[in-house]
Amino acid sequence: MATSAPKKTTNRPDELAAPLDLLLTGSTRSVAGRMLPSRSWTRMATGLAGKPRTVAGRGTALVRELGSVATGSCTRAPARADKRFADPAWNQNPLLHRTMQAYLATADTANSLLDDAELEWRDQEKMRFVFDNLLEGLSPSNNPFISPLGWKAMIDTGGLSMVRGLSAFARDMASKPRVPAMVEPDAFEVGETVAATKGAVVLRTRVFELIHYVPQTEKVREIPLLMVPPVINKYYITDIAPGRSMIEYYVQQGQQVFTISWRNPQARHRSWDLDTYGAAIIEAMDAVEAITNTDSTHLLASCSGGIIAAMVAAHLASIGEGERVAGLGLAVTVLDQSQAGFASAALSESAAENAIKQSAKKGYLDGRTLAEIFAWLRPTDLVWRYWVNNYVQGRSPAAFDVLFWNADTTRMAAGLHRDMVQLGLQNALTTPGAVSMLGTPIDLATIAADAYVIGGIADHISPWQACYRSARLLGSKDNRFVLSTSGHIAALVNPPGNPKASFRAGQVGEGTPEEWLDTAETSKDSWWPDYVAWLAERSGAEVDAPAALGNAQNPPVAPAPGVYVHQK
Repeated sequence: MATSAPKKTTNRPDELAAPLDLLLTGSTRSVAGRMLPSRSWTRMATGLAGKPRTVAGRGTALVRELGSVATGSCTRAPARADKRFADPAWNQNPLLHRTMQAYLATADTANSLLDDAELEWRDQEKMRFVFDNLLEGLSPSNNPFISPLGWKAMIDTGGLSMVRGLSAFARDMASKPRVPAMVEPDAFEVGETVAATKGAVVLRTRVFELIHYVPQTEKVREIPLLMVPPVINKYYITDIAPGRSMIEYYVQQGQQVFTISWRNPQARHRSWDLDTYGAAIIEAMDAVEAITNTDSTHLLASCSGGIIAAMVAAHLASIGEGERVAGLGLAVTVLDQSQAGFASAALSESAAENAIKQSAKKGYLDGRTLAEIFAWLRPTDLVWRYWVNNYVQGRSPAAFDVLFWNADTTRMAAGLHRDMVQLGLQNALTTPGAVSMLGTPIDLATIAADAYVIGGIADHISPWQACYRSARLLGSKDNRFVLSTSGHIAALVNPPGNPKASFRAGQVGEGTPEEWLDTAETSKDSWWPDYVAWLAERSGAEVDAPAALGNAQNPPVAPAPGVYVHQK
C-alpha cells in the first residue's frame, strides 16, 4: 500500500512561543507577503530547470497515479500520524476517497520537487514555509463543502453549527491575530485557575513586579531561585494550572522561589532596551538577596529572557560580581543563532531594518501580529485544525491552559526590539565583545557559574542543537545539558508523572550535538526532579522557612499574581 510520508509536526497544539529573529522581523511582512514570489522562488526554479529529466519523471509519475486514482486502483493512503482524514467517510465514500488520494499524491510530488531543487538551507526553509502553507490550505479536509465532519455537524445540530461557525469566523477575522481562536477568552482566569500559586508582589518598578512565593515546607534551601520569563509573553507559563506549575513544584521541594513579571510596555516605554531589562534583572537580584539574606541567586530563564539573563551573568562576571550567580538555568534559549531553524532563515538585513523602523514608529512590537505569524509556522496544528473545529463544525475549542497563556499576548518595547534585532542579525553573542550590557562588553565564556541548559527534541522554535551549541559558549567546565522529549513549551510544562515523558542528560562537551546525543544518559519522566537535585547541590544548607514574605525594605504590596500580569 502506498502511504504518504508523515508530516514534519509534533502533532501538539501547544508548541507556540516567540523565537528571537522571527519576532524581530515578523511585524513588517504579512504571512501572505512572505509567500509571494521572491529570490528564493527564482533559485528554486533555476535548480529544477537544471534537472529536466527529474522534473519530467515527477510529472509523469503524478499523471500515472492520478489515472489510477480515477479508476479506483490507487492504493495511496494517508500516513498513520495524519489525523486530517481520520473520519471513515474519507475511505468509504468513493468521491471523497479519490479526492483525498489525488491531494496526497499532488502534495507528495510538490514536496519531492522542493527537495529535488537542492536549495541552500536558508532558501530551503523559506520555501518550506511557502509549500507547507499552500499545501495545507488546499487540503480537502479544510473544505466546508465536502468535509464529512461539517456535514455531520450540520445534520446533528439542525444547521446551528453553520451559524456558529460563521459567527466565530466573523469574530476572529475582525481583529488581530486573524487566525481561528485556539481557546475561548474566558476559558481560564489568571490568579484563579492559572497563575494560582500563593505569593505576593514584594517589589514593583516601572519595568517589572517581583513575586515572592509562600514556602510549602518547614525547611527551605538557603540560596533562592529567581525565574526570568520571556520578554514577549506573560510570566505564568511557569505557573500554569495547579499540578502543572513549575513554580508550585519547586516550592513544594523546599526551594525559595521568586519570579519577575514584566510590565506590558506601551508606546511611552519605547526607549526600554537591553540595558533596561538587564538592569531590571539585577534590581530583582538585589531584592531577592536582601530578602533571603544571601549574597547569591540562582537564575532560571527561558527563551528571550534567557538571552538577557546570560548577558547579565556575563556583565556581573566582568565587573567582579560573577559569584552572585549561584547557577544559570537556560530553558529553550538560543544564544548561537546560526542555522536555528526557519526564524534564522527569515532574517535578512533589509527585513531587520524595516522591522526596526516599524516598531520605532509605533513604539513597540505588537504581540497580536506575532501570534498570527507563529500560528502559520505550523498551519496544520495551529490553524487548520481549529478552522475545521471552529468554523466547519461550529464547535468551541477545548479549554487548554497553555493556549490560553499563548493568546494572552504582550508587546515588546521598540528599544528592546532594536537591540534584539542587532543580536540576531550579527549573531553577536558568539563573538566576545561584539555587544555590550550596561556598558560592559559581553563575553559569555567569562560566566563561571555552572549552567543547566534545557532543550526540547521536538522544538521547532529553538532547535535543541542550537541550544546545545549555545551551552558551549558558557565558561564553566561543569555545564549540564538536558534534552526533553517535548517541544518548545512542553519542555517547560513538564510535570512529573507522565509515563510517556523522558529526557537525556549529560555534561556539555567539545563534540557536536549529535555526538553528545550518542553518549547522553536517558531517564524516564520529567527533568524537573533532576533540576531540583542539581539546585540542591548548589543551594547551601537548609534553613527555617521564612514566616513572612518580603522584608522591611520590600514588604508585600499586592497578592500574587500582581497587577502587571493583567495588563492588556
